[in-house]
Amino acid sequence: MLKHLFLSFILTCFCFFGFSQDKKDTILLMNGSIIISEVVDTTNGVTTIRDIKKPGRNIVIENDRIFSITNATGEHVMYVYDTNIGNEFTEEEMRYYIKGEQDAEIGFKARGALYGNLALGLASGVTGSFFCPIPPFAFIAMSGLPKVRIKHSTVSNMEYLKQEAYIMGYERVARKKRKFQSMIGGGAGLVVGLGTFGILKATGNELIK
Repeated sequence: MLKHLFLSFILTCFCFFGFSQDKKDTILLMNGSIIISEVVDTTNGVTTIRDIKKPGRNIVIENDRIFSITNATGEHVMYVYDTNIGNEFTEEEMRYYIKGEQDAEIGFKARGALYGNLALGLASGVTGSFFCPIPPFAFIAMSGLPKVRIKHSTVSNMEYLKQEAYIMGYERVARKKRKFQSMIGGGAGLVVGLGTFGILKATGNELIK
């Protein structure tokens, strides 16, 4: 009896989770992000999906932000190669571009931009000058200019490096991460520098007294 009950329980769980998984769709965005959810509708130029963080609510995504939607019936590509609307890549090239974005998002750290602007912000802040924010902000603006060096350890498939679209996708995300990290470093350095300047100034005034 217990054996039959146990088998029934296992079968029920299997059917339940199997049904739940069938309802899950994989949405691959043009920026390389992946969303696992349930697609409700794909009409009127937008795709509506369930908000997995807030049950009962939906999220609307413009279709031109989506590369493909994969469900139980396979992958359905929504990207359309059309130079008239700015889609310069073929479907295959766009896949490489997205893969470059994904690899850079995972592997590119931009530590040089973070620590470089941290030091610059600290040095500028310590001066206490009215113009001390200018160097860190200039660093942020210029952080995307240097050539991106793609470390082989961050590439998921070395064959991808033969594809220009992959490199372009990798560089786009890498430069974005450089600017973001340099903004964090510069802001933190500037705050610490100005704080240090304030402490030194207060200490100096106390010694004079």
